[in-house]
Amino acid sequence: MSQTTVSAALESAKLQLTDNDSLTFSEPALEARLLFEHISGHGHTWQIVHADDYLTQAQHLAFDAVLKERLAGKPIAFITGKQAFWTLELAVSPCTLIPRQDTETLVEVCLSADMPAHAKVLDLGTGTGAIALSLAKERPQWQVVGVDAIDEAVELARNNATANGLKAHFLKSDWFNALAHQQFDMIVSNPPYVESNSRYLQQGDLRFEPHTALVSGEDGLEDIRFIIQHAPSYLHNDGWLLFEHGKDQADSIADLLKARGFVQIQHKKDYNDLTRVSFAKWQNT
Repeated sequence: MSQTTVSAALESAKLQLTDNDSLTFSEPALEARLLFEHISGHGHTWQIVHADDYLTQAQHLAFDAVLKERLAGKPIAFITGKQAFWTLELAVSPCTLIPRQDTETLVEVCLSADMPAHAKVLDLGTGTGAIALSLAKERPQWQVVGVDAIDEAVELARNNATANGLKAHFLKSDWFNALAHQQFDMIVSNPPYVESNSRYLQQGDLRFEPHTALVSGEDGLEDIRFIIQHAPSYLHNDGWLLFEHGKDQADSIADLLKARGFVQIQHKKDYNDLTRVSFAKWQNT
């Protein structure tokens, strides 16, 4: 096996990611650096300083292996086992969705809501715990509860809380079924909202993520309908309900919220200027 320098290996990986015929990688140079950091433990600064160093045989083999996985479409977060979200670094696994930057819009809306100082907040379908832990980080006085129907996801969220030194409570619950007689000042969710026949399910990272966390009936609104119908039983008066949803679903969700009796229905665009978050207040009059 011929010797290869760090810079040459990174350049070769970047070119392979750039010239791939079947998949498009938006940041090939960054992905090459992240893959090398994963197998070597050396970050970007080290890679620059040691650009002319030669890879060991073990590094060469490991780098080729992870590059092959990425070229096959495996999400880089599932290769490295981690994903940055908000100000956190979260462990990820194929049992749940990879946290995405667009979901930070949902966190921002939660943080901007008028809430009691010691608010009780519920994150439905918490997955990695991304939303719950971001809120716990910014509002340590809040009582944050995250639930998920998948045992592995609950354990993952708990581990992420520990790793980031944050206080939040996670438990197994299929939506509300383990929360009898509990009420919250805010219920937030990034639920499944993809249509069952969506072509996007066969594209990009979605091919590797659990479809149970993505698909919600023929119109993508099955779970959102359920949450809207049942959420008032778990909300204090003047409590907030917030969703992330598909870019074309805001009007339908507004109709569902209005029909259930929610007020002050509002929407928020994400970083790509797409309407991605809807929220409303429950007033039990």
